[in-house]
Amino acid sequence: MSQRQGFASRKNVGVAPGPTRYRTNPVTENPNDSAGEVALVGAGPGDPELLTIKAWRLITSAEVVLYDRLVSPEILSLIPETAERVHVGKQRANHALPQDQINQRLVDLAREGRKVVRLKGGDPFIFGRGGEEIETLAAAGVRFQVVPGITAASGCAAYSGIPLTHRDHAQSVRFVTGHLKNNTCDLPWKDFVQTNQTLVFYMGLVGLPIICKQLMGHGMSPDMPVALVSKGTTPEQVVVTGTLANIVARVQAHKVHPPTLVIIGQVVSLRSKLDWVGGVPELADEQPV
Repeated sequence: MSQRQGFASRKNVGVAPGPTRYRTNPVTENPNDSAGEVALVGAGPGDPELLTIKAWRLITSAEVVLYDRLVSPEILSLIPETAERVHVGKQRANHALPQDQINQRLVDLAREGRKVVRLKGGDPFIFGRGGEEIETLAAAGVRFQVVPGITAASGCAAYSGIPLTHRDHAQSVRFVTGHLKNNTCDLPWKDFVQTNQTLVFYMGLVGLPIICKQLMGHGMSPDMPVALVSKGTTPEQVVVTGTLANIVARVQAHKVHPPTLVIIGQVVSLRSKLDWVGGVPELADEQPV
């Protein structure tokens, strides 16, 4: 493992960054001496002030940025005007660029000697396919680094006044993808029905009726509190609360839009006391649990 400075200038920030560690593959390392490098950067859930200093430093000094659909416009505005922007976002059944082509594009750009930022919403390693991308980089011998981001579960829950864990309500939390492949239900639903546990479903809007039906069918109380957070941490944040029995109807009545996050557990009941973003106009119509 080698050590090199990151490709952002130290003079851009008040805190001098330490040495940046890059992973290279000693067996297949690219012999091109001018090879660039790739930074896999988590952009967080939307609020630009939740970016890490390292993420900001790399974004503002990049030569080319490949960004996902969920990266907020405020964060995209930090990209230098001189940098090339490549949208590689994915929507349900609509991928701007297939994943294998994204992986190869990163390799090709680095081998051209470019300073590349792969910018992802949330955290790259939590349902972000970051592992797949750096596997390709490692196999190609391309230098890379990973900058974690605040994942949607943490950011959206915090901005909704919902602690994911609490000594009185939840001693564990489980992250699950709610993007059910081919609308199937091949998830370990029985394992999800536990006391003192918080469930967080990413991308759960379309699958919400299935999620609620399956959890109740496997023994979870219909009265279990549920919150659906739309566009969390942004000025457009909307939070709809209810129970497993009625959350689907409430969400339909509010006509919320993705990206969304679903939080299920007794911790949701704390929102009425702990909501510190309650002044946001879009939250005014929320129906309490």
